[in-house]
Amino acid sequence: MFWQEEIEVISREELQRIQLYSLQETIRRLYYNVPFYNQKFRDVNLKPDDIKSLEDIQRLPFTTRDDLRENYPYGLLAVPREKIVRLHTSSGTTGKPKAIFFTKKDIDQSAELIARCLIMTGVKSDDILQNMMTYGLFTGALVMHYGAEKVGILVIPAGPGNTERQIALMQDFGSTCLHLTPSYALYLAEVMDSKGIVPQRDLSLRRAYLGAEPYSEETRIKLENMLGIDIYNSYGLSEMNGPGVAFECKYKDGMHIWEDNFLIEVLDPDTDEPVPEGQEGEIVLTTLKREGMPLLRYRTKDIAKIIPDTCRCGRTHKRISRIFGRVDDMFIVRGVNIFPQQIERVLMGIKGVAQNYQIHLEAYDKMTVKVEIEQDFFDGNIEKLLALKSRITEKLKSEILVTPQVELLEPGTLPISEGKAQRVIDNRNL
Repeated sequence: MFWQEEIEVISREELQRIQLYSLQETIRRLYYNVPFYNQKFRDVNLKPDDIKSLEDIQRLPFTTRDDLRENYPYGLLAVPREKIVRLHTSSGTTGKPKAIFFTKKDIDQSAELIARCLIMTGVKSDDILQNMMTYGLFTGALVMHYGAEKVGILVIPAGPGNTERQIALMQDFGSTCLHLTPSYALYLAEVMDSKGIVPQRDLSLRRAYLGAEPYSEETRIKLENMLGIDIYNSYGLSEMNGPGVAFECKYKDGMHIWEDNFLIEVLDPDTDEPVPEGQEGEIVLTTLKREGMPLLRYRTKDIAKIIPDTCRCGRTHKRISRIFGRVDDMFIVRGVNIFPQQIERVLMGIKGVAQNYQIHLEAYDKMTVKVEIEQDFFDGNIEKLLALKSRITEKLKSEILVTPQVELLEPGTLPISEGKAQRVIDNRNL
């Protein structure tokens, strides 16, 4: 099923013609309306008319999160401020926040992309979406909300937290779809289990959309088994409108990135050179239809790869893999590069491991993985407990090539995340 079939199954040749035209228009708007970009072009001695092919994008300057912060609040607007109708920002936890502006056209377009995403997962007019993302300055909840309304389904703007109430809403109104973070989904499933709620029997849930933080395939499988529903991977970031940049179809074989709206590059983060399709690299995105605040070659810091073959669903837009991690999430222990998702992948694949974990880094290259395990392992059988600890340690060592300290904890010991989970506690520089 399609929302806009003519664009979703467009030929690659026609899609690239649309991309080139939109790229050239975007560059002209940036060059003539945004002093920051005008200076960037002058620095590399380029003018808009020099961009004659999609390959020429490699001649253009990058945009980074620091650029957004240094031009905060209004420095990157490409339209008069009077045309802006909405502001979103990042959390600003590492300094000034990143301000992202939307015109009415931008809001409509972001909703269109979400509509495409939902329809290709099988959503129909009788579905009910319980939106459990944070409403406010974060883009995730509102962008999904508007897109779901465009499809014509009932939206429950629940927001995060208050898990008892979340479950009551599902029971009372027959929610069929959830939108939430992976870490909160794990906690929600655990609470349901503790209450004896069997989702397949007691609820109307059919599918959930997870985003806002990377998670492993093992976590998806665990959640699908616990909830008895389809879990779909969603990719987005505030700088690119929020959710709906890329989304899985019903085959769950990579996320379709809407290439009529975004030009994607996958680059080696060390050399800035393109990597071959199928090879991991940093995703770099250029907006092609944004009106209020277009961004050119934005370095997302997200690590993924393009899946080179054609999807069975018939859509011609390229697919990207799930996000393996972020360039700035990577940490080094004893000279080894490690992503948190590697550790999650191991933990979520071990029987007996519960839903929550944390990675603690201390001075002198000490890493401790604190992991909650199922309650029945604390039944006084020390040998069973030690065997599980040994199995976790060995599997982690095999994956990350470093032997961590492992602490086994009872369920509920670690902090519960209702938004983005803090998986890594780095005390090395304190």
